[in-house]
Amino acid sequence: MITFTTADLNALVAAFFYPLARVLALLSAAPPFNNASLPTRVRLMLGLAITLALAPGLGGPGMLPAVPPASGAGLLILAEQMLIGYAMGFSMRLIFSAIDLAGNAFSIQMGLGFATSYDPTNSSQTPVVSELLGIVVLLMFIGINGHLMILSTLAQSFQALPIGALPHSASWANLANAGAIIFSSGLLLALPIVVALLITNTALGVLGRVSPQLNIIVIGFPVTITLGFSALYVCLPYLIDPLMQLFETGLRAMLGNFVLR
Repeated sequence: MITFTTADLNALVAAFFYPLARVLALLSAAPPFNNASLPTRVRLMLGLAITLALAPGLGGPGMLPAVPPASGAGLLILAEQMLIGYAMGFSMRLIFSAIDLAGNAFSIQMGLGFATSYDPTNSSQTPVVSELLGIVVLLMFIGINGHLMILSTLAQSFQALPIGALPHSASWANLANAGAIIFSSGLLLALPIVVALLITNTALGVLGRVSPQLNIIVIGFPVTITLGFSALYVCLPYLIDPLMQLFETGLRAMLGNFVLR
């Protein structure tokens, strides 16, 4: 007859719920899993399946704390795992925020800053050009199996930062400093198109001074839109390598931000 003690039941529950907290937190924050079009029920089922696959490999000696999940210390560990999962997902979300910034930068230069649509992911109005660029980059990320790379990094995180091990306070400072990725990478991605549109606007300004009878507002608007989309079409093939480096930076940041105490 097989019998289970309370300690055995607590160990079984802990072996599943501690990893589940980190997995679900990451799925709710990291793209493409945080997309609003993905139902919460599907995200929950995916988290349960991933945890069932990872849990058997996390039960080695010393890898799981001997703390009942229903105790005060167990609840603190659950909260800590949720915070770590959110931080890992936020590290990857920064990469796509940089791409959104690039889209906003040159959509304003094109004169389409007022053409916005509701973005359910960010729960805000987003320029349509930025939305288009974000969808293209997201499809590229899925095409290179980036979603599987995120899950692989999540599995590695349980070895780099075991459950119950506290990250150093410098880890959160590293995560805050990673926000610089949004501005530096976003502006570098948008720089070729912004420069082309800046030259166009300068030429239109000179033309307006040379020929005051021309209506520059009527002429300039379709010219900047046409040249903006043309520059985007020409630059897209050359953005593949920078985007790949940006994805790699995000995946490294998911683990690199954390230093064990």
